[in-house]
Amino acid sequence: MTTLTFDHLAVTAPDLDAGTAWVEASLGVELAPGGKHPVMGTHNRLLGLAPHEYLEVITVDPEAPAPDRARWFGLDQVSGPPRLTSWVLRCDDIDTALAALPPGAGRVLALQRGDLRWRMAVPDNGLLPFDGLFPALIQWDCPHPAPNLPDSGCHLVELSLAHPRAKDLDQLLSPFLDAPRIQFLSKPRAALSAVIDTPTGRKALRG
Repeated sequence: MTTLTFDHLAVTAPDLDAGTAWVEASLGVELAPGGKHPVMGTHNRLLGLAPHEYLEVITVDPEAPAPDRARWFGLDQVSGPPRLTSWVLRCDDIDTALAALPPGAGRVLALQRGDLRWRMAVPDNGLLPFDGLFPALIQWDCPHPAPNLPDSGCHLVELSLAHPRAKDLDQLLSPFLDAPRIQFLSKPRAALSAVIDTPTGRKALRG
């Protein structure tokens, strides 16, 4: 049986400074430096949430050449203020995981940044199913990066996925999902929201 485990959250924004400022103001903590993703023309900043969990602010890198494909996390369509956009699940065998799930989750790309090596499923158009609320899948081919991030004192308490077809999404993922903190809510509008414990109390990020 393929098991999918929560890995990280993605916040998108028009630019990296705006996204970083929004998360830092919302949670009252500082983000750590991230890096660049030349294949996608993006860059990020990071916040550790647990030994094997984190949050990233990821945006288009204005200094990078435009990629020859759509960027991940729907970044080619991003507009408006920063928001919580996506969630990522990790697995030990991404090819087996994709074969067990419905089409649309993307094709596997082999990626690297410094010492980090990972494989990730990215749709050809950059847009995940269920209005972007279907999880992105990742397989780490190196030690997980989260233990190397500064201890932020933050921990994910709950992640809620609101969608008109939330029940369908739940049924698709539940046979594989090892993530009791994930809630599926039937709502008219698609949106993510995360409840996070911080050193100064419980806070929320919303999409």
